[in-house]
Amino acid sequence: MIQFQNVTKSFRTGNTRKVVADNINVTFPTGRIVGLLGRNGAGKSTMMNMIGGTMNPDRGRVRTTGTVSWPVGLSGGFHRDMTGAQNTRFIARVYGVDSDDLLAFVEDFAELGGHFHEPIRNYSSGMKSRLAFGVSVGIPFDTYLVDEVTAVGDAIFKRKSRLVFMHRMMTAGAVMVSHSMGQIRQMCNAGAVLEHGRLTFFDDIEEAIEAHHRNMGTGEED
Repeated sequence: MIQFQNVTKSFRTGNTRKVVADNINVTFPTGRIVGLLGRNGAGKSTMMNMIGGTMNPDRGRVRTTGTVSWPVGLSGGFHRDMTGAQNTRFIARVYGVDSDDLLAFVEDFAELGGHFHEPIRNYSSGMKSRLAFGVSVGIPFDTYLVDEVTAVGDAIFKRKSRLVFMHRMMTAGAVMVSHSMGQIRQMCNAGAVLEHGRLTFFDDIEEAIEAHHRNMGTGEED
């Protein structure tokens, strides 16, 4: 469960203040895969950061039950002078999972070969993304945060990534941000629309998409 309790968040931009959360009181039920929709700049990433605990609201609180992931595929937390394997072991210890099990999973999943035992500073962006995605889905969280992540690599690797993530979704919930309505429809079974600081939860993803299109003044063909 993710519960927003009187959550307010704003940022100063120039001489004005932009409100991205205006006294929000909304609950995402346990186990649902929620598509978070909103126009560019509405504050979706800010909402994800508050859910993940990396950003605090100005007022109110965000309560979560169970474990919550960092944004799936995010590679910014890797130590560039450590190898992929060392980074994986370190993350396993931080999150209290078996380091040998996670190491074996990530080494097989990411398909980095000998590069897995080289420093991150030698990785291409694609290699870092494959490692990050592998570490993200290798740890069993109760809720996954997915912020505009697409798997890199060839069609076979992308299909494998999608299947592994869908397997995780059989026993976990998620909050997903994506500009692809096709991906939202495929992955999500509920939705939430952020507009002018107001967050509205929809039990039906189609109703959320319809509300988002109304806000944007667009249709499926746009």
